[in-house]
Amino acid sequence: MDKTTHTIDATNRTLGRVASEAAHALLGKRSVHFVKHIAMPMTVTIANAGKIRFPAGRQEGKVYTRYSGYPAGLYKMTMKEMITKKGITEVVRKTVDGMIPRNKLRAPRMKNLIVTE
Repeated sequence: MDKTTHTIDATNRTLGRVASEAAHALLGKRSVHFVKHIAMPMTVTIANAGKIRFPAGRQEGKVYTRYSGYPAGLYKMTMKEMITKKGITEVVRKTVDGMIPRNKLRAPRMKNLIVTE
């Protein structure tokens, strides 16, 4: 199978719709050679990520949490803080990552995601 590219223009689209389209393509479901147990050689590029439209209150309402495993090790960050610290590309990457199944193919599939502002 040849490596194919799928480009998504995120201009004036919501984050969830862009991310679900990218996850669908990363899983290989856009290919006629789709099989569940193989990561397809598909590169997905999300262009104009800086122009994504967020619904009202999403930036303050969405909270990303992570846990270190230690007592009092729960860290929280709102989407607005994440955008200022890490950029919009990290928000898009985390959103797509949440839509990919948790198995051994997750890391190879996520390597094929390119997000550009």
